[in-house]
Amino acid sequence: MPKAAILYEVHKPLEVADVAVQNPKAGEVLVRVAAAGVCHSDLHVMHGDLPANLPVVIGHEGSGVVEAVGEGVTSVAPGDHVILVWRAPCGECFYCRRKLPALCDEASKIRFTGRLNDGTSRFSRDGQEIKHFSGVSSFAERTVLPEQGVVKIRKDVPIEKAALVGCAVMTGVGAVINTAKVQAGDRVVVFGAGGVGLNIVQGAAMVGAEKIIAVDLLDNKLAYARQFGATHTLNGAKENVVEAVKELTDGLGADYAFDAIGNVKILEQGLACIRKAGALVCVGMPNHQAQLAFTVFPFILSEKRILSSIYGSADPWVDFPKLLNLYAAGKLKLDELISREYTIDQVNEAFRALEAGEVARSIVRFA
Repeated sequence: MPKAAILYEVHKPLEVADVAVQNPKAGEVLVRVAAAGVCHSDLHVMHGDLPANLPVVIGHEGSGVVEAVGEGVTSVAPGDHVILVWRAPCGECFYCRRKLPALCDEASKIRFTGRLNDGTSRFSRDGQEIKHFSGVSSFAERTVLPEQGVVKIRKDVPIEKAALVGCAVMTGVGAVINTAKVQAGDRVVVFGAGGVGLNIVQGAAMVGAEKIIAVDLLDNKLAYARQFGATHTLNGAKENVVEAVKELTDGLGADYAFDAIGNVKILEQGLACIRKAGALVCVGMPNHQAQLAFTVFPFILSEKRILSSIYGSADPWVDFPKLLNLYAAGKLKLDELISREYTIDQVNEAFRALEAGEVARSIVRFA
């Protein structure tokens, strides 16, 4: 039986165990996972900051090879390389019809129930149902997803690198290009130089932003940010970030401030860092009960904006192949994102290193 990393209780380590995986039903796909990215969103679930229906096989960023398809599946076939989609859209709702699949309501239902479209799970252990996470569950050697949960990709790109496009790269680069629509010559500040923040940095570099100011508390992560295109770096533990950003932007403030952390204090700081008519872009996932408060009158007088970005405002079937084409052309960094590789048995160590800030991004790689 395939191995999987199961969360039974928040604030507890994951349990790596054999699980039974059912064959795909109609409209579903069985994938042999090649690699799974180690992401803060999974850590938030482990800490209880994001709710999930337990017990659950976590993991939402991944890539793999199709092993079998259920009745009616036409977009992929056994042997295809795919990236896994953690918000599988229905294709028919109000938002899907308007080319906004990341906002699909059906995708949200799978995320919170932990079950696939027919209301059941394909995972079990010793007769107990084990839930899916975000319809993906990439920390498993085998997983079953809806057909809309996989995107076929080119086979000449290393499949383990492609896993990162499924979340960190799409979320970060997409927030810049799709959500904020940053232009050449703009000035941006990015809070957080983890997997998503680094991709906001490289997205801003790709579109020609003049100044890209990366902010973090760890100098090693600021060094990563410079590698991905940051023109300036600030250690938030040592400097007054708002004053420094103003000084770097002729006293005006940044055109865009991106929060890749999901912390209310950082959102407040970001709002103070932007110029009049600038935009704060909320990307990082906070505690699900977090609230942001600010004084409205000066906010209105300055015409500042607050934008939110889920999944980089992505259309995965358009954006994933486009990002891989940019990687193949040498214009998107994927190799440099992967600081470490782990086996599934080392998954708890992978999350420890993530929480300690030791990595840009790490992956669990399956044989």
